Amino acid sequence: MIDNILLALEMTLTLKVVAALCAGVVIGYFVGALPGLTSSIGMALLIPFTFGLDPIAAIVMLVTIYMAADYAGGIPAILVNAPGQPAAAVTAFDGFPMSKRGEAGKALNLSIMASAAGALTSGIFLVVSAQGMASAALAFGPAEYFALAVLGLSLVGVLSAGSVIKALLGLMFGLVIITIGIDPMDGSERFVFTFMLIDGIPFLPALIGLFALSEVFVMVENARQKPPDIADAPSPRASLGSLWPFRRTVLRSSIIGYVVGVIPGAGGSIASLVSYGVAKKASKDSASFGTGNPEGVVASEAANNAAVSGALAPLLSLGVPGSASAAVLIGGLTIQGLQPGPLLFRDSPEVPYSIFVGLFLGLPIMVLVGLLGVRLWVKITTIPQPVIATTVASICMLGAYAAANDTFEMIVTAVFGVIGYVFRKAGIHPAPIVLALVLGDLMESNLRRALVMGGDSVMFILTKPIAIALLLCALAVLLSPLLSRRVKA
Repeated sequence: MIDNILLALEMTLTLKVVAALCAGVVIGYFVGALPGLTSSIGMALLIPFTFGLDPIAAIVMLVTIYMAADYAGGIPAILVNAPGQPAAAVTAFDGFPMSKRGEAGKALNLSIMASAAGALTSGIFLVVSAQGMASAALAFGPAEYFALAVLGLSLVGVLSAGSVIKALLGLMFGLVIITIGIDPMDGSERFVFTFMLIDGIPFLPALIGLFALSEVFVMVENARQKPPDIADAPSPRASLGSLWPFRRTVLRSSIIGYVVGVIPGAGGSIASLVSYGVAKKASKDSASFGTGNPEGVVASEAANNAAVSGALAPLLSLGVPGSASAAVLIGGLTIQGLQPGPLLFRDSPEVPYSIFVGLFLGLPIMVLVGLLGVRLWVKITTIPQPVIATTVASICMLGAYAAANDTFEMIVTAVFGVIGYVFRKAGIHPAPIVLALVLGDLMESNLRRALVMGGDSVMFILTKPIAIALLLCALAVLLSPLLSRRVKA
């Protein structure tokens, strides 16, 4: 291993590769900060430009785009409640309230440092345990995926900042929404009153509407409200020690992010949701989550970025992508004449180890750009509300259109913006709805597959040890609020 790392260092520390790495970070920041442009879309758009590049430079650039974009999604989430990436929606739960009370600089600094810590920790896990973790992920079948989705949905009580009943109403609404489209098993149409709904409600436009556009309506409503006074943003030097009070949260969230990222199809959204729920459960001040608790930002960002390395583990070891962005990376490898999987380590060890080295080399550049840019980005919060509202609304529509180059996505964003605003007025947070949109389809499709495999018997699921363990965890999460109340009584 040491020889391969030294070889990768020699091949990576060249002018072309370092330039490609820096370009990847800058492009990743731009892609991640614009709602609608996910890291997978940004990587796909850049793949044609990698044809003439050296294989190492091309792959390192794509990986750094992936890493930087997943962090940068938290910037608009914190500043204007417009998540740049789906997983950054969880960052907005506490990041945006911090911004509204003048602590945008602190939230941004914590987010970049937590992202770096999560990426660094998971990168070490990737180098040490990629093969073993990827093999373990292959043990997940329909029963295990169903149980994982149930565990995620059980966090609805934890994620609710107020009434659990209202949170359940939001969850039920989200679960109803995901039934629109083609049935995952028999291919029949469900609630499809226009051909544009055949693929169901597009997730990204719905997410943009629920969080960002609904916030625009709130801004218009409070147009005369004075912008918050900005507390001084911590200096880059002070930011280095800002994570120390949250060291346990960072380590726990990094482990959760990496493990969830390894599971194909899970991704950063689920990792962030699970990590946030666990952090809230473990906190002595759980009531402050959702109102601007810095630990919520740290938990979300550390897990989100740790999932990047987790998704690379099955890709490099087995050729199985752990996320949509990892699937795009397979295309980048294939274009360069490389086949991901066990043979990649045997025939071209410099490639996977260059990816490892690229992850570590890209981190300080990502952190430097993030910390130096905080004071500039914070200025956004001082702009008058009507100007911000107009700009955010335009970005929302641009991002929705860019997601699929179709005006239908813009209509979905507008509709969900109104729905999100009405729900806000009713005291229902968008978080449970997003939870259902992320996990609902995973739960339904895998439950039905498991029932088919088990001859329509639920006992098939209960014969799987991993599924039983996950379901017991879900039961514990659901019952814990009742038990805690009884203990207090």
